[in-house]
Amino acid sequence: MNDQANNLRRMLHMASDGKRGTKVIAVVSGKGGVGKSNFSLNFALQLKKAGKKVILFDLDIGMANADILMGFSSKYTFVDMIEHELSIWDIIEEGSNNLSFIAGGTGLSSMFQLNPRKLSRFLQQLELINGEFDYIIFDMGAGATKDRFNFILSATEVIVVTTPEPTSVTDAYAMLKYIQLKDQNIPVSVLVNRAESNSEGKKTFENLKVVSGQFLQKDISLLGIIPNDPIVLKAVKAQVPFSLYSPDSKPSKAVIKIANDYIGENTFEEKKEPFQMFLNKFKKYFLDK
Repeated sequence: MNDQANNLRRMLHMASDGKRGTKVIAVVSGKGGVGKSNFSLNFALQLKKAGKKVILFDLDIGMANADILMGFSSKYTFVDMIEHELSIWDIIEEGSNNLSFIAGGTGLSSMFQLNPRKLSRFLQQLELINGEFDYIIFDMGAGATKDRFNFILSATEVIVVTTPEPTSVTDAYAMLKYIQLKDQNIPVSVLVNRAESNSEGKKTFENLKVVSGQFLQKDISLLGIIPNDPIVLKAVKAQVPFSLYSPDSKPSKAVIKIANDYIGENTFEEKKEPFQMFLNKFKKYFLDK
């Protein structure tokens, strides 16, 4: 494990010239079953394919399954880093296409209940990877809890995943409302998943945008639309990310475009030292319990 960690560190250091700091993206949903984890994984893979250094953190309490979606069995988890005082480099594993990821584990709920000593150690470990990655992607659990929001509100930006189903849209709006109540300045974009057509996806987003602007005074942007396709379920059963399982499928082409557009358009204003801002906010939210 130490050899693997050292090799990973060396590879990242070699590619870290001109680094601007690590950006933290929280991927959330108002309800479960909307394809959030699948999107997080494939989005991360395509950002990496486009030349970015990416690490996926599986923070979905009780449903942590990024490793399963890749057909891997993780040796260590986030919880091991805290409970057994491992280095963060020891728990970083390489999944599909050498994507760096950290598994959540079944005891992940303890991650959201850190005492001051464990919080200090957690932050120290996170600081070790600042600048080593362009993006940290938090695959958060569905719904809203206070402790979970310490991670979400500390992020550089938030992606809300929804489907066109009315219950999903309603729950996505509830998530947007909660975010806006806590932090009016955090950038939020929406990913519409499982759309039967592009027009349905756009209509779903526009409905959310209108109500968010009218009732929350929150401006949101459209990250992208991923079409509904049975190939995604086939990929899940095969335990291969769908963008690798069937690169020419419509969902794969959609997530590839989303990743490339995200990199190329710089949708959100770049901030100085985004990771340090994340650490400062994270510490504040936990200490203000």
